[in-house]
Amino acid sequence: GESPWKQPEKGREKPTPPAAEAERVMLNLLSLCVCVCVYVSVCLSVCLSLSRSLSLSPDGSDREMERLEELPLCSCRMEAPRVDRLTAHANRTCMAIESINGQLVGCTNAIVKGETMRPSSRVSLMVLCETHRSHMVKHHCCPGCGYFCLSGTFLECCPDVRIAHRFHRGCVSVLGGGRGRGGMGVGLLFCPHCGEDASEAQEVTIPPSTPSSGAAVITATASSTTTTPSLLPSTLTAATTALSNEKRTGGSGVEDVVAVGDGGVDSVGPSLVLPNGKPVCPSALPPGDRRAALQRAILTQDTERRKKLRFHPRQLYPAAKQGEVQKVLLMLIEGIDPAYQADSQNRRCALHAAAQRGLVEICYLLLQAGAKVDAQDKSQRTPLLEAIINNQVEVARYLIQSGACVYHEDGSTGLHHAAKLGNLEIVTLLLNTGQVDINAQDSGGWTPIIWAAEHRHKEVIRALLNRGADVTLKDKEMNVCLHWASFAGSAEIAELILNAGCPLISVNMHGDTPLHIAAREGYLACVTLFLSRGADIDIMNKEGDTPLSLARADSPVWVSLQINRKLRRGVANRIVRTERIICSDVAQGYENVPIPCVNGVDDEGCPSDYKYIAENCETSAMNIDRNITHLQHCNCTDDCSSSNCLCGQLSIRCWYDKDQRLLQEFNKIEPPLIFECNLACSCHKTCKNRVVQAGIKVRLQLYRTEKMGWVCVFFLPHPHQLISDAEADVREDDSYLFDLDNKDGEVYCIDARYYGNISRFINHLCDPNIIPVRVFMLHQDLRFPRIAFFSSRDILTGQELGFDYGDRFWDIKSKYFTCQCGSEKCKHSAEAIALEQSRLARLEACPETGLSLSDGTVSLFHLWLV
Repeated sequence: GESPWKQPEKGREKPTPPAAEAERVMLNLLSLCVCVCVYVSVCLSVCLSLSRSLSLSPDGSDREMERLEELPLCSCRMEAPRVDRLTAHANRTCMAIESINGQLVGCTNAIVKGETMRPSSRVSLMVLCETHRSHMVKHHCCPGCGYFCLSGTFLECCPDVRIAHRFHRGCVSVLGGGRGRGGMGVGLLFCPHCGEDASEAQEVTIPPSTPSSGAAVITATASSTTTTPSLLPSTLTAATTALSNEKRTGGSGVEDVVAVGDGGVDSVGPSLVLPNGKPVCPSALPPGDRRAALQRAILTQDTERRKKLRFHPRQLYPAAKQGEVQKVLLMLIEGIDPAYQADSQNRRCALHAAAQRGLVEICYLLLQAGAKVDAQDKSQRTPLLEAIINNQVEVARYLIQSGACVYHEDGSTGLHHAAKLGNLEIVTLLLNTGQVDINAQDSGGWTPIIWAAEHRHKEVIRALLNRGADVTLKDKEMNVCLHWASFAGSAEIAELILNAGCPLISVNMHGDTPLHIAAREGYLACVTLFLSRGADIDIMNKEGDTPLSLARADSPVWVSLQINRKLRRGVANRIVRTERIICSDVAQGYENVPIPCVNGVDDEGCPSDYKYIAENCETSAMNIDRNITHLQHCNCTDDCSSSNCLCGQLSIRCWYDKDQRLLQEFNKIEPPLIFECNLACSCHKTCKNRVVQAGIKVRLQLYRTEKMGWVCVFFLPHPHQLISDAEADVREDDSYLFDLDNKDGEVYCIDARYYGNISRFINHLCDPNIIPVRVFMLHQDLRFPRIAFFSSRDILTGQELGFDYGDRFWDIKSKYFTCQCGSEKCKHSAEAIALEQSRLARLEACPETGLSLSDGTVSLFHLWLV
């Protein structure tokens, strides 16, 4: 309905009344409220509260009078005369709308009295059934939206113990919009029934009652923007009415009404529809100040629109930049183009400004109004790029969810800027989209990990390395990320990059190695790290400078390089060789931990006549059953420690303890088969029965010895090439064969000659400290077990790993070489073989003892060996 206050004539300026005149106007207002509210027991308190809060200064009384229009006049106990047009329109059914648990439910009960009622002047007149008439006079209908608050969560103001005023949180009355207590920009909030301070209202939850047989659900979710006009009040908010009349029905009534989303009607209140038909709903934003700002803008926009302000598209950008939510909303309602890009602002649109400032509520309004989410300014920056550069995580997340492009073909991507700024949250957010190229190179050839290394963002580098960032890519000056870590002086980051496989000997276009840069910049920690990894201090760049010549004289770096140089020269002049690292990782990054190669015997380089692999491979058809549906699996929901685990039952029992070691009762002489949990199991990846599949977890080293060649020093899966027994017979070099000892069908072998991992270097020990165990993980084909080595006793640092090759091996190989393990229990050394032959010769020479090489004697001999 029309406002009870007379509007000034168009074009005439309101005179400012003197103080006495303002007091007279207020007294008249109080008299009017008392007269109108003959049937309203508490309405007088509205005017009393207003009279206490309004300033009647000569220069401000007129403005305060205008703000009275923002408050609806409580008329819950008033009955208006019969209106035949409304009763006919309602088909003599109740026009009440209830908000129940986020839904709007219309009542279709028959009406008895034809008089109309409404909770306030903001809501259109309604004809109600007797039940809702009773709730109306009890102030159970919200004056802000006209919905009955009978079931759900609402605010309740209790000016008297017998009176309960119910209303929605989003429908509080706002006085002095844009100016609040202390000038903080928030209006005064009052109960829309009695005018008491809304901060005193209590939140109450009313359990749902059994709906009447005539109830009908008319609105369910925020996406539903069209409801039945005959069941809704014709006015919910002034903005909704105006938009509906002007855009939808040509003045005949309301057509589009937006219900709230996840927050529910109870918590947010009604929303409005923009000219393009998109709804604006505060519940689309997370709870907090941003949602509250949008709520206030929606609640007060109808009052602001009465001022009939006119806007220019150029005003949208500064309004968005300053965070003026209400002004932006009014401009969008008036039809201002949200995608307007002014040349004076370098073709930046309002969405650029809102993203830069982190104003997610304005970004939401602009996108709902039709703004382009990937609009580019003159510098080809998008709103998402603005949010990332300015560390606006919330806006970045919202724009990505709204479909913003996270990958750009040319120039810097968002990931470059996030890595440069060290914002781990945004880096993770971008990587989780699966659309960014983690190794993308910008105009300088720099990758995101190079930016993170230069700016010393260790956690970002960890995240990028875990996602597969390439540390060997070079920029346009041939620098790798290790050069930039050295330039930044971060030894921790440099070590991360070295462990990831970045070569220490990398040189840029100037011939500088990372050691050159660290020496020139004076970073002692980096220099020490590089020297410990075997960096060459005598290498010269294109200018003829060595790291030592680049270091400042008498500095700690210079002293460290001088000492290292003297030690190297002294070692070179000694007869006894010292150990040197000839390869930082023979596994080339395929294992969890790097495996260095050390040679302290001769000048032989790292073995390179094989291909390092981390999984078994087949060079011919093996017909292994890898069908996941054929796997027997468990349905455990714990860590598979109970005896009900089916995988453990397949292995007789689970043979691992809580520290992932074999139990003491495990048969180390004839190890049983172990079936670990597989891909079909329901248990967690870190359950107790997943050990071998986790890979190597201890630090190993490939070490050169004088007698036994390359040995594995200091538990690990055994992937190699699978071949059949027939193919093994024709192999020229059978030194790396491992018999799978299959009892069923054709026999197969593992051959580590051309394809294998670090276990191909494990030698024979007559007193072994590891044992081979057959384990099944990815399949359960008994012909092709995975061979895993477990320690049979405690192993000290620097000790060689070895297992017993078995008598079958030595029966053949003893003709060509003897065991060099050096153990006191050695049975296959030259000395042990000579002693055994001497003993057998004495037995042949003394037949009177009754002992001979009969079958029984051989059996006893083999029993002794076992």
